[in-house]
Amino acid sequence: MSTASESMVWAGATERPATADAELGDSQREYRALMRKWWFAAAIGVPTMILSYPWIFPVLGDWLPRGSDRLRAVWVVMGLAALAVLAYSGSQFFTGAWRALRHRQANMHTLIAIGTGVAWLYSTIALAAPSLFPDEDLAEVYYDVSVVVTALVVLGLALEVKARGRSSEAIRKLIGLQAKTARVVRDDRELDVPIEAVVAGDLVVVRPGEKIPVDGEVVEGASAVDESMITGESIPVAKGPGDEVIGATLNTTGAFRFRATRVGSDTALAQIVRLVEDAQASKVPIQRIVDVVSGYFTPAVMIMAIGGFVLWYDFGPAPALAYAVIVGVTTLIIACPCALGMATPMSLTTGVGKGAENGILIRSGDALQVTSKLDSVILDKTGTITWGKPTLTDLVAAGLPEDDLLRLAAAVEKASEHPLAAAIVAGAEERDLQLPSVDEFEAVPGHGVRARVEGRDVLLGNRRLMEREGVDVAALAADWERLADEGKTPMYAAVGGRAAGLVAVADTVKDDSIAAIRALKNVGIEVAMLTGDNWRTAEAIARQVGVDRVLAEVLPEDKAAEVKKLQLEGKRVGMVGDGINDAPALTQADVGFAIGTGTDVAIEAADVTLISGSLRGVVTAIAVSKATMRNVRQNLTGAFAYNSLGLPIALGVLYPFVGVLLSPLMAAAAMSFSSVTVISNANRLRRWRPKEV
Repeated sequence: MSTASESMVWAGATERPATADAELGDSQREYRALMRKWWFAAAIGVPTMILSYPWIFPVLGDWLPRGSDRLRAVWVVMGLAALAVLAYSGSQFFTGAWRALRHRQANMHTLIAIGTGVAWLYSTIALAAPSLFPDEDLAEVYYDVSVVVTALVVLGLALEVKARGRSSEAIRKLIGLQAKTARVVRDDRELDVPIEAVVAGDLVVVRPGEKIPVDGEVVEGASAVDESMITGESIPVAKGPGDEVIGATLNTTGAFRFRATRVGSDTALAQIVRLVEDAQASKVPIQRIVDVVSGYFTPAVMIMAIGGFVLWYDFGPAPALAYAVIVGVTTLIIACPCALGMATPMSLTTGVGKGAENGILIRSGDALQVTSKLDSVILDKTGTITWGKPTLTDLVAAGLPEDDLLRLAAAVEKASEHPLAAAIVAGAEERDLQLPSVDEFEAVPGHGVRARVEGRDVLLGNRRLMEREGVDVAALAADWERLADEGKTPMYAAVGGRAAGLVAVADTVKDDSIAAIRALKNVGIEVAMLTGDNWRTAEAIARQVGVDRVLAEVLPEDKAAEVKKLQLEGKRVGMVGDGINDAPALTQADVGFAIGTGTDVAIEAADVTLISGSLRGVVTAIAVSKATMRNVRQNLTGAFAYNSLGLPIALGVLYPFVGVLLSPLMAAAAMSFSSVTVISNANRLRRWRPKEV
């Protein structure tokens, strides 16, 4: 029996995101519906084709001779069967054409509906009133055209739906990552509840090998969490009290408890799915051009079909009306812009999905296309190239052991609130040093700190502090210069009035920053570094990571102006940052890349989010965008080439030279083949893999 508190939980449960099964089910239902229509049309299409030309078959031709009442009766049945095919298998074409007509537009449905409808109407008139035709050869029926063309086009649509489902596989994979249940602590009892029943504030228990159900913060225990399914990073990340965990990631070895902070549609996974869906539903700029072209293309084809009909009726061989109808119908069918309409969306859907699989969230089609054209990338230093967290890097002892120097320096800094102080204290803790108590602590603004430790006066700060206290540090000057040239922040230490050494702290470079910057330069992209640090520190970091262009001592409010300067040089600029003060620059850039570990403001202002927080994501984002746009151009080139070649052939330009006139059946087959070609090429992107950086 459920307790009252459990009932409240169920009542307040957040709406559960769509499951992978539901996503896949919609696609499969649509595919099965189209395949039923295909089988119905195909089952009628085969006998219809045979009975349309019975004289080709010796026995059948004797039984159904030309002009016989028996043949006309068979054609009446064929006409009714063809009408059933148009009403059931081809219903979407006629309803789509009607909707377009109501908005004074024309589309692919218009062409198919007119083509198959005209073939059926012509056949029915020829069958019902043959006396209207001056030549009995004109009173032929083309019910096979209506039926077979409908069958082929529906089959093409079914294949498109199936391929589109495969293209959205990335979303289904993401949704499928989510755990189905969670173990929560309520009323001092551990309960397994459906994931939709978890609410913010719940204490959640995670055991080894289990998926983390929702986002939260570890409060007890420790483990290593495999976040590769979200970030693309293969190495498990250590987690302990205070660390954030992401729903759908996999706990590996230890057990821990965490406090749920984001549930339901607020989890990182749900937001990722939503971003990917929005991006896949958007359009790249090149698609808008295609839409404009298509808007003129369909009416133009209809005019060409009418023109072809008139020319063949006036100047074509006998029976002129029959040839004119064939040319008109064939032109309408072969020009159906299915391939043109699918060329961009199929590639975009697959490309955005591949980005998501690799921890790259591309917000829109615009962002994807512009990313493929970037020729300059600006990297914020702190938190992007570097970890954004000062660490102890060097100790230069003079007159006492290194551990003693660090122990005394850390004891003094433990009472300080300066960011660099925490790095020194953390360095001492890593060496398991016991810190002595401190007396008479004093912070000297702009200079450093002083205190009395174990009965000795200890100073830690810059040269001005040493000069003020009369401490000679000349022997350490060369080491100080060396450390400063390396981009580190060295501090003098003095004990009992004598120089005791140097303690250096730095914001260290991320492990993969150098390789990522090298990879960007290898593909012809200029890399610049933007920072508020002094020129000496900035240039030292730039030398270390291989950046040639440095923008240093830039105030937060001036970062966007620096981006604009590069844009005025004619460059397409990408900006990579992670802080609140990076948001204006991210917005100003042609493409803004937000480090996923950064602030929500930066992520919201960006066009591309790198979930892993690694600069390798920039390389991957550019690579996947280039691959996607290359695929789009291949598809569009193929689609335009198909229509450019197919239309003249359908209009009969080959007939005077080789006596060949394309039939509506061949036109439908060619149109379906062009769509399958586009689908197959777009699905090649599914095999795309990023290169190792």
